[in-house]
Formats: sequence, C-alpha cells, structure tokens
Amino acid sequence: MVAYDAFLLLSFGGPEHPDDVMPFLRNVTRGRGIPEERLAEVAEHYYHFGGVSPINQQCRDLLAAVTADFRAHGITLPTYWGNRNWQPMLADTMAQMRDDGITSALGFATSAYGGYSSCKQYWEDIAQARAKVGPSAPAVAKLRQFHDHPGFVAPHADAVTAALAQLDPARRASTRLVFTAHSIPVSMARTAGPDGGRYEAQLHETAALVHAAAAPDLPWDLVWQSRSGPPQVPWLEPDINDHLTALASKDVTDVVVSPIGFVSDHLEVLWDLDNEARDTAAELGLGYARAGTPGTDPRFVTMVRELVEERTNGVARERLGTLPVWDQCPANCCPPPQRRGA
Repeated sequence: MVAYDAFLLLSFGGPEHPDDVMPFLRNVTRGRGIPEERLAEVAEHYYHFGGVSPINQQCRDLLAAVTADFRAHGITLPTYWGNRNWQPMLADTMAQMRDDGITSALGFATSAYGGYSSCKQYWEDIAQARAKVGPSAPAVAKLRQFHDHPGFVAPHADAVTAALAQLDPARRASTRLVFTAHSIPVSMARTAGPDGGRYEAQLHETAALVHAAAAPDLPWDLVWQSRSGPPQVPWLEPDINDHLTALASKDVTDVVVSPIGFVSDHLEVLWDLDNEARDTAAELGLGYARAGTPGTDPRFVTMVRELVEERTNGVARERLGTLPVWDQCPANCCPPPQRRGA
C-alpha cells in the first residue's frame, strides 16, 4: 500500500477582487476562442457580487474543517489546497509541497461526479502541475467520486426538507422537486465514463437517493443550469428556467430547487438559482425555495476523512448506490472535448 504523506484539496478557483474577474475568466476559457465581449457579459455576474466568488472562502472553510477532523481522529497528514483557475494555483501549491518534503498526496476534488470537466480534467491538471514543478514534484492520487456517499446525500436531503418547510404545506400536492446540475455539451455527456453517460447516470442516482430520503411523496425532475456554450452546440436540456415555465403550465404551484450537482453555494448557484431562476419563478407565480448544499456540514467533512481512510486503512465503504467506482480512470474514460468556442 502506498504511504501517503499529505492531503490536497483540488478545486476550480474564483476571483476575490474585481480586478481578478477578467483574468480569471480568461484562464477558465483559454484555448476555446471565446470573444472578449462574451467574457465581459459573464463578468457582470461576478461584479453583481462585488467581483468576489465565494468558492475560495468556501474552500478555506472546508480545508479548515477537514484539517480539524483529521486531527480529532488521529490523521496526521498535512493539508494543502490548489486550484485549477485562480490562486492558489495547483502548480504553486505542489511546488510548496515539494519544498515541504511531500512525496505522495491524496487529492480530493470538489466535484462528486464522473465526466471530463468534473473528474478527468483534474487528472490532467495534476499532470500539468507536476510537469511544471519538475521531477521532484509529489505524486497525487485523486480520491474517488462520491455522488452516492451518505455524507454527500444526507446534507442534500436535509436541505430539501428545510426548503420544503418554507413553502405552503396546503399546496404540497402541487409541489415539485427540481434537481439541478451544471449542463455540459451532449457530446461530452455521451462519452463520460468508460461506457458513456456516467455524468447523467450518477446525477440521476443522487437525485433518486435525495428524493427517497427527503420527500418520496413528491414528483421530481433533473434539469440543468449554467450553460455557457454557443447555441449551435447541443448541451444537456432542459434549462432550469425553461423547465419552470413548463411546470407552471402543468398546474404546479411550488418548487424546491436542489443543486445536487454542487458541493457548496458558489457563484453559479447564487446567480443562476437565487437570481435568474427565482426571478423566473416569481414571474410565473410559482412558490420557490432553493435548497442548500453540503458546504462544511459535519457529515460531508466526515465523508472526506472516510474517503482518505478507504485508501489508507482499507476501511469498508458504505454503499448506497449501484454504479461501479474506481480509484484510477480507465484509459478510455472521458475524452477531452472538441473546442468550438462559446
């Protein structure tokens, strides 16, 4: 068994000052040929929140909680954090790890699902960062996907229960659960996982688990948000706003929107759901409540430790779902997307 000597939190990154916004968006979209005017449109979402994405502070909070939990349970691994698109950049973090004498780390990505952007690209990020740091860069083994882990499912389920309590109980019979996740190109969805379709399959499984735990009497749907591609390229549909319009025409009176595709309330959740979708619901006369995400819920923090213990101590996994998992991506998993602009 490999002797790991550090824990590494892997995340997307986000701007923390208005001057960071455009450089950050250029990092995210590098090589995709996206025009500056389109980036400027997206930048307005960040400026709406003062030019600060909450994701970096959420990562700091999660890392602090994980570090404290490790110490409370006798895990002595030092903890680090590196991002894909903004400071602290992964290569800089790995250079610090090298200087600290780290040789082999366990990496936890803030994405529960399989797919190119949500899983395989993190492997590519690790490889690129190691190449930049040089031959003394630490090895990093990414921990497995966790879409069906109780520590991920239970906080989402409790958040749905809390959101339902905000709505009129007299209208429960006409209330619907709407689960959301980040849309991706249909071509990418088809090639997710070694057999294709893994991203959607895992999300459907998570939605079914959360539904069963929170409100098995209510109907539910899985829909999509945060599309960023050009109109001529098919992405997963329906969009949350289009779906709300369809529901309103079917005598649905209230909706609970649960962003099961996310681990924290970062900017896309706040903008797409707390602004755009909420406004759409208000225009349609729908009662609307948005469920929270795990964040630093103690059960989610415990899950991170359990994933580490799985790899280091052979601790048995509690299995809720049915899809197979693996610790290393098969060679045919999730080919990189064909970039066509946005």
